[in-house]
Amino acid sequence: MFNFLNKKPAAFSSAQPQEVSQKLKNEKPLVLDVREPGEYAQGHIKGSKLIPLGQLPARLAELGDKEREIVTVCRSGARSSQAATLLAARGYNVTNLAGGMMGWQSAGLPVQK
Repeated sequence: MFNFLNKKPAAFSSAQPQEVSQKLKNEKPLVLDVREPGEYAQGHIKGSKLIPLGQLPARLAELGDKEREIVTVCRSGARSSQAATLLAARGYNVTNLAGGMMGWQSAGLPVQK
């Protein structure tokens, strides 16, 4: 009998803000912001796509090719980790932004409003 409690979650990687900043310059991943619209309006990574975490399962078709890297982002990294787990389980190539937008801003990286 299969034990669901011991099922290993799908793997995804995490990257520090400076690493993600370099990826944006060189590799052009899709930045997926999973915060709520009000949070997003207060400041986000330029070119990011907003799909709140609660809407993500119903909006997967908007993400495009599963081979393109997706960088998940939220305020602190918790919701984006949940999003990364969901996406990795569905076969997407996912990296989570460690520390979320708080880490991004602490690193002095640009924010668009």
